[in-house]
Amino acid sequence: MRTTNLISLGLAALALPSQAIDLDINDDASIKSAASTVAYGMMKYYHGNETAQTIGELPWPYYWWHAGAMWGSMMDYWYYTGDTTYNNVTTEAMLFQAGDDDDYMPLNQTKSEGNDDQAFWGMAAMSAAEVNFPNPPAKKPQWLALAQAVFNTQALRWDTKSCGGGLRWQIFTFNNGYNYKNSVSNGGFFNLGARLAKYTGNTTYSDWASKTWDWMEESGLMTEDYYVYDGSDTTKNCSSVDKIQWTYNAGIFLLGAATMWNITGEQVWEDRTRGLWNATHVFFTDEKIMYEVACEPSGNCNVDQHFFKAYLARWIAASSKVAPFLAPLIKPYLQASALGAASSCSGGTDGVTCGTKWFNNVTATSPVGWDQTYGVGQQLCALEVIQSNLIENVKGPVTNSTGGTSTGDDAAGGSGSSDPNRLSKITAADRAGAVIITLIVLGGWIGGMVWLII
Repeated sequence: MRTTNLISLGLAALALPSQAIDLDINDDASIKSAASTVAYGMMKYYHGNETAQTIGELPWPYYWWHAGAMWGSMMDYWYYTGDTTYNNVTTEAMLFQAGDDDDYMPLNQTKSEGNDDQAFWGMAAMSAAEVNFPNPPAKKPQWLALAQAVFNTQALRWDTKSCGGGLRWQIFTFNNGYNYKNSVSNGGFFNLGARLAKYTGNTTYSDWASKTWDWMEESGLMTEDYYVYDGSDTTKNCSSVDKIQWTYNAGIFLLGAATMWNITGEQVWEDRTRGLWNATHVFFTDEKIMYEVACEPSGNCNVDQHFFKAYLARWIAASSKVAPFLAPLIKPYLQASALGAASSCSGGTDGVTCGTKWFNNVTATSPVGWDQTYGVGQQLCALEVIQSNLIENVKGPVTNSTGGTSTGDDAAGGSGSSDPNRLSKITAADRAGAVIITLIVLGGWIGGMVWLII
């Protein structure tokens, strides 16, 4: 059933375009209409609410983290447009995949789950709390508590046995990538820590964020010019760095740094925020069109990489809200990229299927058109960059003292206070250094995960 549905979508997408998304970047109604069209096209790939399918998951070839990222975008969609069409299915998916311990370590994913995978679901829950996305029923886990649970479980994985600290890409030793400490896993932890500090006022989170930033600099994964490299090998004690750059690595640190500036008002965080924004220019053409510099020009982006631009778009928009000095700098880039994305959404039998490349000869009067690629990633990237142009019209992230309604739990994560592999309570003592615990590898089935990004 799932294969047939995907094949049908593929055949439809390969047909000649019949129309295109007409976007007036200066008209809110036009932006909302375009976002609605793209969101509808993306949600056609989801079948988890059908009989015999798994709630919250996407069909092959998509991984669990892709779904978490997608649901985060659907929360953004409601936040920007006010359209409640997908709220129920989004809530259902987010709660179903939370797992037995409400920490986004579900049994059907745990053995192949990485820290970055878990982080994307945790950041989606954090977004829900920040934008006051409708709360789950009282007896269900709440958005803030879910985000805290992800943070707490990851704090326990901070590893000083190699490279002086940092999170590994994979959680368990038997997975490919366990010996890789990558920027997106540490960036997720940094991003989530900064935002939790802002929402709750608990400085333990911001202390962890500062610690993570320092480690990124010391490990060489972030340069003095604020370029964020992909990762490093623990078997070599991170003595060499994979210098490939991806959009989402830059974006994930940008929002965290902007939030830290918002919390502290310190010049050092403003300098870091501005530096990170300037460093993102490697991902924009001279016409200010966003592109994945490491793979789009050669046309060899894999399934993961087709998703990455969505997060840079999402996070630069969010950064402009918590660090307003960025807003006039970011706006022209969001606008130009949205026009490029809309022009790519001219494929398939529906005439509005989105492609990958937005940048070939794109101007307001000479759109590039569809590049014959399609999928959830292409729809997601187009959706985020288009709807992000509504950022000026929405309220910034709320906190528990400025109208936030989500209920938290400092001790969230794990199976209970008797479990030694979780934070029982965030206290002042934690700020001096967390207990480092190696998670016990569960016996039984051993599965491997393809190492997609090195």
